Amino acid sequence: MKHKKIVFVCTGNTCRSPMAEAALRQELKRKKIGWYRVSSAGLATQEGIPMSENSRRALTEAGIPFDEAFGSHQLTERELREADTVICMTSSQHRKLAGYSNVTSFTALCGIEIPDPYGQGIEIYRATLRAIRACLPKIIAEYCPPINQKKGEES
Repeated sequence: MKHKKIVFVCTGNTCRSPMAEAALRQELKRKKIGWYRVSSAGLATQEGIPMSENSRRALTEAGIPFDEAFGSHQLTERELREADTVICMTSSQHRKLAGYSNVTSFTALCGIEIPDPYGQGIEIYRATLRAIRACLPKIIAEYCPPINQKKGEES
């Protein structure tokens, strides 16, 4: 089976999207759903910037493993074309990628924006991670159902 690709997108790819990547990866592993590749990228970033310290801390506190060598990555045209699903943190990011039918947002999926916690305290990062994790069941049901489950059914 060909692996499907899900890409989370935020602005700098140092806070929200790497947390979403790690959280979804963990949840798919927990549910034994292994035919997805999860990654993240930024709309306005430089290559190789480390994940923010507060993102690392929030993930560690939640017991979510992440790549210690993570470095930011600029979203490419190729990634947009090859991804099965691209999930933006906000509706404004979604609008920037409006020409692609495989792009959606937390707003469209779950009715919430995932605001940028950059530069704020750890409590805001924890709240951001909680908001992301609260949306994972909907994301999994919509885009990552187990093979023996039809799209839209609960697992």
